[in-house]
Amino acid sequence: MSKLGDILQDEVSAEIAEILSEADSRAAMLLQEARDKASARLAANQKKNEAEARAATRRAESAAELTVTTARMQAKGRVMDMVRKKALEVFDELTGKPDYSEVLQALAEEAMKTVEEPNTVIVHPSDKPLLSGWATQEGFDLREDSRIRFGVRIVSADGKRSVENSLSGRLERAWDALASGVEKILWE
Repeated sequence: MSKLGDILQDEVSAEIAEILSEADSRAAMLLQEARDKASARLAANQKKNEAEARAATRRAESAAELTVTTARMQAKGRVMDMVRKKALEVFDELTGKPDYSEVLQALAEEAMKTVEEPNTVIVHPSDKPLLSGWATQEGFDLREDSRIRFGVRIVSADGKRSVENSLSGRLERAWDALASGVEKILWE
C-alpha cells in the first residue's frame, strides 16, 4: 500500500500544484486587471482634475478680465466727468470776458427765431446788465432766473411757448457725440 499511497500522494500533489498554479495564474491576472483598472481610473481622474483646473483657470481669467474692464470703464467715466466739469469751468471763465455779452446776444437772437411773437428774455441775474441795452433796443422785457446759466430763455407774448438756448444746454445735448470724440483722442 505504500506504493499506492505514494502514487496517490504524487497525483494529489500534482493536482494541488496544478490548482495552485492555476490559482496563482488567476490571481496574477486578477491583480493585473485591478492594476489596469486602477491606472485607468487614476488617468480618468487626472484628466477630470486637469479639465476642472482648466475650467477654473478660464473662470478666474474671465473674472479678472471683467474686473479690469470694469475698472477701466470707471476710470474712463471719471476722466469724462472731469472733462465735462472743465468745459463748464471754461463757460464760467467766458462770463468774465468782454465779448460774453455778444455771445448772449447771439444765443438770444438764435432762440428768438424759434418762438412766435417773442416778448421776454430771461437770463441769469449776473447776465442781466450785459443784455439790458440789447433787450431795450429790441423791445423785449428782460427778467432774471438764477437757474439759467450761460444763456437765455425766450418766452412768447402769450407766455405759452419758450425756448432756452444756453451753452450748458448745448453741451448737454451734444455731450454724447463730443464724449466719443474725446474718448478717441484720449484712448486710441
